Amino acid sequence: MTLPAIGISLGDPGGVGPEIVLKALSERSSLPEARYIVFGGGPILAEAAEALGLRPDLSTWKDGDLPSVPGRFFRDAGGPQAGFVKGKASAGNGEASFLFFRAAVEMARAGLLQAVVTAPISKTSWRLAGLSWRGHTEYLESLFPGAIMTFWSAKLRVALLSHHLPLREAMERVKKGALLGFFRNLHQSLGRTKSGIRELLVAGLNPHAGEDGLLGTEEDDEIRPAVEEARKEGLSISGPFPPDTVFLKALGRPEKMVVALYHDQGLIGFKLEAFETGVNATFGMPFIRTSPDHGTAYDIAGKGTADPRSLIAAIRMAVELS
Repeated sequence: MTLPAIGISLGDPGGVGPEIVLKALSERSSLPEARYIVFGGGPILAEAAEALGLRPDLSTWKDGDLPSVPGRFFRDAGGPQAGFVKGKASAGNGEASFLFFRAAVEMARAGLLQAVVTAPISKTSWRLAGLSWRGHTEYLESLFPGAIMTFWSAKLRVALLSHHLPLREAMERVKKGALLGFFRNLHQSLGRTKSGIRELLVAGLNPHAGEDGLLGTEEDDEIRPAVEEARKEGLSISGPFPPDTVFLKALGRPEKMVVALYHDQGLIGFKLEAFETGVNATFGMPFIRTSPDHGTAYDIAGKGTADPRSLIAAIRMAVELS
């Protein structure tokens, strides 16, 4: 059997991305056998390796077919070779991190990679670089409109109806048609992988899931009708449940996934449970994309103290789902 090819983008040069990528790849016993290709800039990797005292065993891969044997490879993704700012957002950081990411995605779209793992980027750096996408998922959505943001840990799994939107805009997404389409897409996407998810638990929008209309009517007008329609179509789905208790119904139940209606509704609980080891995974595409569930951590960038466990979990999940 051909081993999966997993692309790893280096992330923001000013953050902890280069550090955790090097640390993860250096812990050989923690990663399954695969063909790992790091997309980044040579000077950035060299600087991080010197600071950490590591000697990454990365073979350069330029063009042609990927090596068929397991190993760790490097592909220079081009872009600026200098002008990066350690520990803060900058246009140079944003341009470089986008080019690293785009190069990996293009190879995945061409069928050369089975998954892409992304080290953290800064949305502010992307904006300073003049990019129109807020982040990784928004760029992927521009290519694959059905892309879905999900989060995974040993104890909890969460899918987000909407993610990086102002709260007012997120509320406008809570409509029956949009919900039903999301449920269908999520169900189909999970079914194409070995996710193990067998039931979706949908969170309500209002306190106590509306308390029979006393605290809001979105549950009765939009959410419950979408859930009932999806159930008629054969989906294993239930809700809406009170947002403050729905996570308890899924905690420690790997066959259940919570559907949260906006970013913080899903991620406050998730990151409280699994900040160091959680994985952000994008479904609804021809390939899998995973990433750690934390950001660039500018405050500790360059100090050598960044924890690679979430990235290691993201790499392992990418291999498993591939």
